[in-house]
Amino acid sequence: MAAENPVDRLQGEASCPICGEYFKDPVVIDCGHSFCHVCISQCWEGLDTSFSCPQCRETAEQRNLRPNRPLANVLELAKRLSLQVMKVAGGERVCEDHREPLKLFCEEDQDPICVVCDRSRAHRAHTVVPIEEAAQEYKEKIQAHLETLREEREKLLGFKVTGEGKSQEYLIQTQTERQKIVSEFQQLRKFLEEQEQCLLAQLANLEKEIVKIQNENVTKLSEGISCLSDLISEMEGTCQKPASEFLPDIRRTLSRCEMGKFQQPVELSAELEKRFSDFSQKNFALPETMKKFKANVTLDPDTAHPELVLSEDRKSVRWGDTWQDLPDNPERFDSDPCVLGYEGFTSGRHSWEVEVGDGLFWAVGVARESVKRKEGVSYNPESGIWAVEQCWWGQYQALTSPVTPLPLSWVPRRIRVSLDYEWGQVTFFDADNETPIFTFPPASFNGERIRPWLSVGLETQFRLCP
Repeated sequence: MAAENPVDRLQGEASCPICGEYFKDPVVIDCGHSFCHVCISQCWEGLDTSFSCPQCRETAEQRNLRPNRPLANVLELAKRLSLQVMKVAGGERVCEDHREPLKLFCEEDQDPICVVCDRSRAHRAHTVVPIEEAAQEYKEKIQAHLETLREEREKLLGFKVTGEGKSQEYLIQTQTERQKIVSEFQQLRKFLEEQEQCLLAQLANLEKEIVKIQNENVTKLSEGISCLSDLISEMEGTCQKPASEFLPDIRRTLSRCEMGKFQQPVELSAELEKRFSDFSQKNFALPETMKKFKANVTLDPDTAHPELVLSEDRKSVRWGDTWQDLPDNPERFDSDPCVLGYEGFTSGRHSWEVEVGDGLFWAVGVARESVKRKEGVSYNPESGIWAVEQCWWGQYQALTSPVTPLPLSWVPRRIRVSLDYEWGQVTFFDADNETPIFTFPPASFNGERIRPWLSVGLETQFRLCP
């Protein structure tokens, strides 16, 4: 019988009886046997008493695990000795069974073997080649696979770069969309504040008219009640007189009674009731019509005065130096430096903004489609124009009849024009600070198309805001 290999014996003593591998964090129990700390803990998991040894079955009443430091030291030495035994001179690996260098390679088992293994029954019928030859063959196969793997890696790197580029592009787009959303909602909040001010102003005007009619009616009713009270007292006294005194004056008495009929009070006008009804209905429809408020206005080149120069996108206009040779069509202004917006409105609420710059003698507003084009135009509502004007440095006025000076304490650079067609109202705001500039009294547009209108002064350049 072959003598037991001391290395094998050492490896056996350094192995845990439970897991069969080298001890990990070895502990010793009361009976003297050692185990991995994790192995014995799992073995005793759920037990409260009668802790038995997995190896000798001896039981203990208490769970007592003590670190086995000497065994841990022996374990470290066993690992080092095993590594040394596995090597021979020159650093070659040796067969675990025969302690001979592994010089051959078995193709069937895909394992390195020694010359003794090659002559054994286990490998006698197998194809065996020198280990270096096998290594070279398999290295070539691996090199072929490496080329494919490198190509795959390059593809993945390409996908990564492309994906990162696309992701960055989409992130930039999302940031742009975020800024767009924030900007649009800021404009919407400004517009809603503007509409709130317009609606409250309209409601205030209605309240004034209603209170005025109410006060007039109360005054007339009070006067009538006082007169009737005096007449009733007089007639009651007359009825108390004797017949000789009562009858001679009966004709005048009856005439006074008939004259005492009081005139009925004035009712709210049908127009006022209609305006109130329209106001109420419009505001209930506010959510459905909000999207129609912001108008994308451009300029109509067919209406521009020949000395006005429009930009290619028809968003800007300035005073030119020369009279342009343009067709004298009926729509064109030829006596005043005016231009109309291409868009017109026959219903709803709309607003747009105009940058007015630093020029002189300009005006901004709206005009009827029928406004005069071929002769001197009067800038007032009677002529079909509702506008505000810069008449001199720091001086502004609303073009009413007569004009209304505007006591502005600042210089507006961007003016918002707000049109409420059904209500017949035109309002102007300083778009930079949302301050109201002027609101024209309600007018009747009678279904006629209303268009943006600009009058361009000296050194003036208008730009319609996007």
